[in-house]
Formats: sequence, structure tokens, C-alpha cells
Amino acid sequence: MFVIKNYVTTGGTVACALAIGYLMQNGTPAEPDVPQTQISSVMDHTAIIAGLEDIVLTSSTPTHETPDDTTTGHRKLHANGSAPSGPTDCAIGARARAVPGAAAQLTVLAPCHAGERIDVHHSGLTVTQQTDATGRLEVTIPALSEYAIFLISVGDQAGTVATTHIPDITHFDRVALHWQGKTDLQIHALEFGASYGSTGHVSVDAKTQGAGQVVHLGQPDLNDAQNVQVYSYPAGQSDQTGSIALSVEAEVTRANCGQELHLQSLELRGDQRLSARDLSVTLPECSEAGEFLVLNNLLEDLKIAAN
Repeated sequence: MFVIKNYVTTGGTVACALAIGYLMQNGTPAEPDVPQTQISSVMDHTAIIAGLEDIVLTSSTPTHETPDDTTTGHRKLHANGSAPSGPTDCAIGARARAVPGAAAQLTVLAPCHAGERIDVHHSGLTVTQQTDATGRLEVTIPALSEYAIFLISVGDQAGTVATTHIPDITHFDRVALHWQGKTDLQIHALEFGASYGSTGHVSVDAKTQGAGQVVHLGQPDLNDAQNVQVYSYPAGQSDQTGSIALSVEAEVTRANCGQELHLQSLELRGDQRLSARDLSVTLPECSEAGEFLVLNNLLEDLKIAAN
């Protein structure tokens, strides 16, 4: 038997503001693509993840990287392409660039943090990634705000900030699920009456086909990794009217059976206001290990109107 509890989130804005303050003092801010974001309003019984108003990111050594730039172990994202003074330069650099699909391609250079964990924070989501052998990380993240801010932190409390403008975000409805740990959660979308296994059934499985897309982000080999799955539907380009049924499947294992799983959903719908819900699910007892729990009422269905 599982239990789902809804909570209203209240501390996200304060935490985000404090994080930016810390990172701007201790990290290396990236190029300020956009000068400010705007604060969203609050809806009925649902918390809105607020942006940050009148924040201007500045740096005495702004980072400029073109799509063709290459970087290696101890290089920063300098405008003139020059390398830092020596291998002891441990400054962390980052750049965010808008890419098709209302997403941001994030590049992080952390030469003194090769093969280490990096947590990326964006609009209430946190996702765990890992740098390569040179301290570089490249990841594409579905954006949850038009003026997207990414806070990048590493294990020793160092970090930086990257921003970019996502011009096509108004064309997408988006639902994200965020949780911590090795529990395997999967978003399934049944578009306009589709059934499992048919066209219009969309999940992270590449074999599923539909107009929308599910993306998974996380580092599965870390016990306490922050994981994210995001379903995106191009509502602004849709010629169909109807609903998209959303469900979540959770695998019951010996490691999580009988435990309470805390997660959060974030939803960006037609009004482009980002809403969040904190949720708690009690997984079945260990006798059910190996089974999949289907949660049909965890996420609200999307309502799509033809354009």
C-alpha cells in the first residue's frame, strides 16, 4: 500500500538566492547572457518556483565560448582563447547555451575536479553529474524558465553560475520529476488516448514513439545522486486537441522496499508559470520486490489545445 502526500514548497526562493550569493562570491560566474529574470505569481494551493528579480551577473574575466571552442584539462573559457597561467589554476568556469527543444547545453570546466561529482541546480531541480578525466562536463538540460539560471557546485563547496535565454520555451508544456537515490522512477506519457506499446506512448525507453520526449538525468552509480526525469510536449506546435495521461512507475527493490520515498514534481504548462509539489510515496513491502508500482495520480494529465 502506498501513500501520497502533497506539500506546499515555501523555501525554494530563499535557498536559491542564498546559493547565488555564495557562488558569486566564491565561484567564477559565467557570461551574463540575460540580465534578469522575473518573479512568478502564486496559484491556488500550489507553490510557484519564483525566479530572481533584478539579479545582474558580472565578472572581471567574463567567459566567452563559441560552439566550436575546445577546452582541455587546465583551460578556462577565456574570450581570447588563452590558457590560464599554469596547472595550479583551479578556477571553475561554466557556460550555458540555448539549443533546440527549449533546452540549455551546459559546459563546465573544473580542472582540479576531474572525475568528481557536480550538482547542477535549476529552477528548483537538482541533478547530479560527473566530470570527465579532464574536469569537463557537458550536459543538455530541459529548461524550466525563459531566463535560465544554473548554479553549479562541487564537493568542496566551490562553484559558479551560468545563465542563458531560452526563446522557444513558450512552445512547450513540461513536467519534471525529481528524487534522490537509486530508486528507478520512470515517467510514462500516453498521448491522446494511446495505449502502452503503441505510437503515442512515450517514456525514456528509446523504442517508444510520440510527439513528446522523456529525458533522464542523473548519476546512477552514486547512492545519494539527485535524479530527474522530464517529459516535454511541443504544445505550441500541436495540431491535436485532447489530454496526455501521465503516470509514474517505480521499481520495488530490496534496497527501497517498505521505505518512504520523497520526491518533487515541477510543471510548466500553457500559462508558463512553474508550479511545484512535494510528494511522499511509501513503497510496498519487501515481498513485492521485483515488481513495478504504477502511480497514476502522482502527476496531473496535460490538457492540449490545437494551435
